[in-house]
Amino acid sequence: MDALRLRRLNRWQVETVKEDLADLYVESSLAQPGEEYRDREAFLRRLTGAVRRPGFALLIAENTAFAGCAYGFPLRREGTWWRGFDGPLPRSVEQLTASGHVFAITETVVHPHTADHDRDLARRLQQRLLADHHASLGATLVDQTDPATCDAFLSWGWQDIGTIHRPPDDPTLRSSAPVLLRALVLPLVLTPHPQTHPPTHPDGLAHENRTQRPD
Repeated sequence: MDALRLRRLNRWQVETVKEDLADLYVESSLAQPGEEYRDREAFLRRLTGAVRRPGFALLIAENTAFAGCAYGFPLRREGTWWRGFDGPLPRSVEQLTASGHVFAITETVVHPHTADHDRDLARRLQQRLLADHHASLGATLVDQTDPATCDAFLSWGWQDIGTIHRPPDDPTLRSSAPVLLRALVLPLVLTPHPQTHPPTHPDGLAHENRTQRPD
């Protein structure tokens, strides 16, 4: 397989390739036969909503074709992303959100053929998005009923800090029914290693001396 390169797309570039990104999503998903069209349209709706967010960014991994992508946006300082969180939000997460240092990665897609050759691509896409935005912390939400995706994020170094209840009309959701979501966070480490995971701190975050906290 040719070496992959990571490239950032702006909003206008995303608009020109969104159909290709939707194809990549369908090819990478575990949709049941007959559900591909519905899943594709749901992906396009989520992408369209995300593109409108201030600070939106998308990274594409490519060689002769698209092999993966990840996108997201900075969290608003007032913390609306965390609404519905069950119990008190970890203080460090609350502080980083209020200071504008948290970036939500709302979609990570890697083609299964690529994953067979580059098992660290998802992690590299996520870390690059965070680094490009000088973020200290990544955030994402995973459906409680999707343990495979949750396990994948945990294997990439994400940490589970609790649950969030969201109503069915939330535009970021993949379901039309109220869902219980796992809230995951990823501290940005400057020199990550695929086999190294920082120790868990009682407040739900990893604390180590390489975690970047920009001023």
